[in-house]
Amino acid sequence: MLWNERVNNAPPTHALTGLYRGDHWTQAQRLRDEATKAGFKAELWVASAGLGLQPVSASAPSYAATFSTRHADSVAATTEDSAQWWGQLQEDTGRATLQELGKASPVLMVLSEAYAKAMEVELRALAEVAPDVLLFGGVDEVAGIHRVPADAGLRRVLGGTLTSLNVRMATSWLQHCQDNQLTSTATTDSWKKWAASESRPEIHNRQPMTDDEVIAFIRQQTASQPGISRTRLLRRLRDGGQACEQSRFANLYIKAMRVS
Repeated sequence: MLWNERVNNAPPTHALTGLYRGDHWTQAQRLRDEATKAGFKAELWVASAGLGLQPVSASAPSYAATFSTRHADSVAATTEDSAQWWGQLQEDTGRATLQELGKASPVLMVLSEAYAKAMEVELRALAEVAPDVLLFGGVDEVAGIHRVPADAGLRRVLGGTLTSLNVRMATSWLQHCQDNQLTSTATTDSWKKWAASESRPEIHNRQPMTDDEVIAFIRQQTASQPGISRTRLLRRLRDGGQACEQSRFANLYIKAMRVS
């Protein structure tokens, strides 16, 4: 497809380790370090809506693509389109399939609902060949994959935003890993006991904001603190008692920065 032609023909000027930003990416690298401490030979891979499945050692041009809906850089409007897009990416650009990775070693995945839906065919293929697979987030149960749904009640103890919650939960899981197996009974029981004791329901009473109010907030904050990240801006807005859904905030942030 045209997207793959453009990516393949563009000079790969950035290593993936330096291309991504934000709290989720910072926590993903921490997750790799925690896996090493737990006794695994850890390799970090990226499931990218623009590049397919890639090791972080790969290089790529700067790009903007996501499976998240209602986003300015979304590559698909429906689940079916996302799945078709992912399949074509993997065929033309991906360095490996989940199935290939699962045959070689245990696999720990952190996926949002949108990405899990796009990758569903590959997830089911992975489950058929890999004996030790752990998924944080996702959307549907897949036989052969141990899935841990997101638990917003753990944000109190794990910190961060909802964007990085799944990867923080995965890091916590590895800290409870006892026998070099991701999904052993001992590790599973240890983490579940800890999570049950620490999870607390989140109660919010935030005030909704109009688009103009959010944009004004973004401009005021970025003017007073140049270089502040979008993640920190959203956290600051919510800490101030205001409400704005994450993908909506992302779109308004892009709009505010382009106009200003």
